[in-house]
Amino acid sequence: MTSAVVPDHPWLLPGALADVASSGARPRRTTRDWLVDALLFLFALGWAVAAAWDAGQPDPELAGRLPYEWLQSLDTVLGLLACAALWFRRRWPLGLAVATLPLGLFSATAAVALVVVMFTVVVHRPLSQAALVFGGCALTSVSYAMLRPDPAIGWRGELAWAGIFTGSVLAWGMFVRARRQLILSLRDRADRAEAEQQLRVAQARQLERTRIAREMHDVLAHRISLLSLHAGALEFRPDAPPQEVARAAGVIRESAHAALQDLREVIGVLRAEDPPPPGPASSGQVPTGSARSGSAPTPAARSAPEPAAVERPQPTLADVPGLVAESRAAGMRVEVVDTVEAAGTAPAALGRGAYRIVQEGLTNARKHAPGAAVTVRLSGAPGEGLTVDVRNRWPVGTGSSPVIPGTGTGLVGVAERVSLAGGRLEHGRDGSGDFRLTAWLPWPA
Repeated sequence: MTSAVVPDHPWLLPGALADVASSGARPRRTTRDWLVDALLFLFALGWAVAAAWDAGQPDPELAGRLPYEWLQSLDTVLGLLACAALWFRRRWPLGLAVATLPLGLFSATAAVALVVVMFTVVVHRPLSQAALVFGGCALTSVSYAMLRPDPAIGWRGELAWAGIFTGSVLAWGMFVRARRQLILSLRDRADRAEAEQQLRVAQARQLERTRIAREMHDVLAHRISLLSLHAGALEFRPDAPPQEVARAAGVIRESAHAALQDLREVIGVLRAEDPPPPGPASSGQVPTGSARSGSAPTPAARSAPEPAAVERPQPTLADVPGLVAESRAAGMRVEVVDTVEAAGTAPAALGRGAYRIVQEGLTNARKHAPGAAVTVRLSGAPGEGLTVDVRNRWPVGTGSSPVIPGTGTGLVGVAERVSLAGGRLEHGRDGSGDFRLTAWLPWPA
């Protein structure tokens, strides 16, 4: 997870760039803004005072003399007010520009203040609004040149210089605005990229935990159902020979220990703050060396923090006979018909999926049809796909043995596993009355 880069000196940034938490509200002034505003105010005020003093001299040098004395006094007062209004230029740039626009008709003391206001409009407002303000300034400059003609260059030269200066201010303001918008867009892209990265990590983590839950359901349901069958046999035959009682107790103990190891491992994974999100899990595929398997890893593997820690191998097609043997040892009647060609070349993911489907079918038969015969058929070849079919007779009556509780999500997990592998799944009662769980998985040539 990445973190936002904090500038070394945020007080040197303008408020529009430094106040990232404003969420559209008016940004607060930074130290840099206060310094800039103070310098501009002092510069505009100094110009206003100098222009007012120069206008009272017999031969003015900064600007031409106004034809009326009262207009010169009004110019001085309005120029000072325009300087004071600069403190509000960040809050109301367009309104202040419209209010001070008439000063461009005649005022020399407000010249610097008007330039600052125009620059602020270009920086903080769209170009359409800035163009209207600069159009008004171009019109007022004609009146200014007529009322205050420069004896050296005349009113035409003064208009030309005014156009050049105004265009320079407009270009400079547009450059500053474009640069700030670029910085904000880059910051927004970085924030979105960080949010998307966190979302991808969360999704990968959720997919991994969902996969772990599906694996744990398959493994624990199988082990606990076997344990329940053995315990039920002991309950049904309290007078069984000591050898059978000892063998059943040993199976119960081994199944309980294995289930506890699996449960301890999955709880440790789910309690981890930041489990590493594996790449294949995000695409719906279960990695061969994943953190979950049908059995718990060795203590050395559990203590090793490296991702490459050694784990017990995942089940494959070759492990299906052992799975059937466990069920037969628990008293189930299971018949296996295996016609798979080149089973040794089956991909690991394909074999693991077939193993889990058979495991879920046997577990459901133990839960919902105790005592019923189960038939497991495996068929297929490279290029044709692998078909897994688990059938059992529909139970008649409720029986005297207690029903093994379940979560009701076993078939949902199998359907998700088959769908992610690109296969097809059918389950339910067929025309002959048997319950069938049939899956077809793709097997590349």
